[in-house]
Amino acid sequence: MLLLLAAALPALAQTEEQPTGTITVDDSAEKDAAIAVRIREILSELDGFDDVTVTVSSGIVTLRGTALDAASVGRLNEIAGRVEGVVAIENEVSETTDVVRRLNPAVERFMGRMTQIVAFLPLAAVALTAFLAVVFLGYLAARMRWPWNKIAPNAFIADILRTIVQLAFVVGGLVVALDILGATALLSTILGAAGIVGLAIGFAVKDTVENFIASIMLSIRQPFRPNDTIEIGGDLGKVIRLTSRATILLSFDGNHIRIPNSTVFKSRIVNYSTNDERRFLFDVGVAPDSDLARAVQIARETLEALPFVLPTPAPNVWVEAIGDSTIAIRLTAWIAQHETSFVAARGEAIRKVTGALGAAGIAMPEPTYRLLTPLAPPAGAAASAPAPAPQPAAAASGEALDVEARMDQELEAIVEGERAETSADDLLTEAAPKE
Repeated sequence: MLLLLAAALPALAQTEEQPTGTITVDDSAEKDAAIAVRIREILSELDGFDDVTVTVSSGIVTLRGTALDAASVGRLNEIAGRVEGVVAIENEVSETTDVVRRLNPAVERFMGRMTQIVAFLPLAAVALTAFLAVVFLGYLAARMRWPWNKIAPNAFIADILRTIVQLAFVVGGLVVALDILGATALLSTILGAAGIVGLAIGFAVKDTVENFIASIMLSIRQPFRPNDTIEIGGDLGKVIRLTSRATILLSFDGNHIRIPNSTVFKSRIVNYSTNDERRFLFDVGVAPDSDLARAVQIARETLEALPFVLPTPAPNVWVEAIGDSTIAIRLTAWIAQHETSFVAARGEAIRKVTGALGAAGIAMPEPTYRLLTPLAPPAGAAASAPAPAPQPAAAASGEALDVEARMDQELEAIVEGERAETSADDLLTEAAPKE
């Protein structure tokens, strides 16, 4: 099939690019000779047509011999057709099968390119030097503490600014180098390819990019501070640190909770430590036959007498619900949690209120059940009286409060110790504005 195709190429070339126009009636040997001489002179100045012979008869040009490739064969029709007086072209030229002749142009092109590369090396060295100089200046600018630490709200943002500056200098160095080489047109191609690659990588690591952006936003907004008690998606604990990847909490059981920043940024955050005033509440059950008005009054007076309870907003007590064997009274009071432990204050309030109600004879019974039976009690049997409610043991005032406060302080000490060990990786700063 290849031989048939090679044999058909001269015929195909013969049918292409034939001369057009009106054919004259004059015919002379001198004119044919002039046409042949002119075509031979043109081919002698071109490479690859040394074996081509030209004959002209009555304005018909016949080309025979061999050429380097099919493109050269087709080019003969174009050359001969442009000579004045040519009526038609018979192109019988075929591609050469001489290996040496086919390789010589490739060798010549290779040697020419090597010569160009050698001549180009000094200019390339200058361009490379300029590129490295600009990149080095960018490296020095990125290593400076000022003004990046001054502009950025924290070290994480400062590092991002340094990276952006360094990348800008790299692109600038590339522009300078390409301008020296006279190849600035390649810059758009390089940037376009980099954009496509960056887009593909962005889709591949979407979660990582989302987490990185969330870290930037959290480091700027800073919705919490170290040692704040917060709740994120049901996880409750004290803030240890905010890193470039996760927010780390210390639970009240002493466990580390690591939450990805993308989850933190999208979640509902409850910060229990932002406001100094915080309300605690608890319920107390009293017997259904108790004097509820008196129980509410005693409970309110007890709360108001506690030294850590704030007068404003004032403590409040009300009847919340009625159960099977008890009536629930709800008590609320406010404290300054930056001065008093929330857990300790609530526990001490429960202790004081239950003691005051017990001392006033207001019972807080356990659930009881009445059994109906047809059997009558024995004659003369006296109904047993209910046992008196046990009185709470006396305790030194404030002793329980101090114990629970020390527990809270110990947790804060653990958090401070954790932060001191890895302070360089923390994005939380007191100087940054708090949301």
